[in-house]
Amino acid sequence: MSYGWNMEVVSEPEFVRQVSKKVDLGERGSGTRARGTVQDFNKLRQECLSNGKLFEDPEFPAQDDSIYFSKKPDRHIEWKRPKKIAHDPQLFVEGFSRFDVKQGALGDCWLIAAVANLTLHPNLFFQVVPKDQSFEDNYAGIFHFRFWQYGRWVDVVIDDRLPTSHGKLMFLHSAQNNEFWSALLEKAYAKLHGSYEALRGGWSNEAMEDFTGGVSERFEMKKTPPNLFNILLKAYERNSLMGCSLMPDPNVLEAKTPEGLIRGHAYSITRVQYVDNMTLNPGEKIPLLRIRNPWGNKAEWKGPWSDKSPEWRSIPDHEKEELGLRFDADGEFWMSLQDVKHHFTHLEICNLNPDSLTDSDLSAGKKKWEMSIFEGEWVRGVTAGGCGKFRETFWHNPQYRITLEYPDEDDDKCTVIVALMQKNRRAQRQMGAEHLTIGFAMYRLEDPDRLPKPLDVNFFKHNALVARSPQFINRREVSCRVKLPPGVYCIVPSTFNPHEEGEFLLRVFSENQNNMEENDEQIGIGEVDYRVCDIEFCFLKSNNNRRV
Repeated sequence: MSYGWNMEVVSEPEFVRQVSKKVDLGERGSGTRARGTVQDFNKLRQECLSNGKLFEDPEFPAQDDSIYFSKKPDRHIEWKRPKKIAHDPQLFVEGFSRFDVKQGALGDCWLIAAVANLTLHPNLFFQVVPKDQSFEDNYAGIFHFRFWQYGRWVDVVIDDRLPTSHGKLMFLHSAQNNEFWSALLEKAYAKLHGSYEALRGGWSNEAMEDFTGGVSERFEMKKTPPNLFNILLKAYERNSLMGCSLMPDPNVLEAKTPEGLIRGHAYSITRVQYVDNMTLNPGEKIPLLRIRNPWGNKAEWKGPWSDKSPEWRSIPDHEKEELGLRFDADGEFWMSLQDVKHHFTHLEICNLNPDSLTDSDLSAGKKKWEMSIFEGEWVRGVTAGGCGKFRETFWHNPQYRITLEYPDEDDDKCTVIVALMQKNRRAQRQMGAEHLTIGFAMYRLEDPDRLPKPLDVNFFKHNALVARSPQFINRREVSCRVKLPPGVYCIVPSTFNPHEEGEFLLRVFSENQNNMEENDEQIGIGEVDYRVCDIEFCFLKSNNNRRV
């Protein structure tokens, strides 16, 4: 009863080249503006060069409604190209770094934190910011950026007219006044979602997913799982992006704790390692995390395992060398897992899409997740059954059968990360749409061949779930990590209330291969609801279970 397809992951040797092959050209983003012709960056740039004109984007014009959808600007806004803002504009000035990311007059600090984190990973960075553009060679006032959107990479074309007030950039900008990659990236992301205002408020892991195609997890330090360090070790093995943060002090901006940490500040976790304690407790292995303050200055942790702390005397010299231990005032320091859990409030992991690992990563011993992905929708009267509280309609929801054959290397169970993402809600905010309250449930199928497809109301009345999302929540995505014995399971994604309509993406990451399919004999039962079904979606519906 869902309209989805199974996406088979394809491995290519060169990461950026691979992403370039897969992007869809000319993504316009919001879905609320009139659709024009497909925007092909190379073709449009060549046309501009031939005509001797700078590109002006008709899909995201230089006007007020590209900035705000709910109000009029409170100041005079002038759209200017970089060559009218600064002398000798450059896309990059001495490379790119976290210092190129300064927040402006827009409440999108969640995006700023993700962009700053992105700069720490060059291969991921150039996936988002292609190298084939500059203000010198073939300059025509046109740029493009790539984002992951609901199972595919899209190429977003923009012109370089940026909103300014009193001659200065209004929004995201660099510390160097003639460097513009960050301001242009923010504009492309705003176009993707329909306006700059659509970027107000969010979670940094949402943007990290859009930059990597990964699946994110968020842990509250007050209730972390007992195997948290093992989770972090496996995440590090797979090049996952990790970070931690402290709740801000409502009365003091970026208040400093007695131990040297900054409140309301996002830190990156750059290494996860057990170290041998040779003197205090011989044979004991201590779980340590290397943490980095994005400011890169002397604002560092001052407690145990900090720079030059006595704890390091118990570690053999060869292990210190292997760790690359440095005691510089560079914002990087080590902490024990116990102290991280005590002093930070949240920890985030962005588990990378399997495509995001390069051949060099794999040859260096990095591992990759196995992934299955499906798209579907909840349609009133057809597939919008609500949560398990509504027993008579719950079975109407889309159902997905997943087979787990092989347990983890170090366990007799299978690690599975299930992530349910609702589509396009941020872009539809200007039409009054907010995030739906979503979640999912998982059931074990003891004798799957003898069960109906889809599972009927009687199954759900007489079988208990084995896992579920931590809560139903009105965020873009809800995810959960579970450990299950090998077997066959059914995942049921739903909104909390019946009859709520929307599109979704369901992704499953596992350490070993999983086989996932729609649990339905007749895919797409019922009439198509054209209010949520555009031309592209209808084409995909007519080619269900197509592998791409």
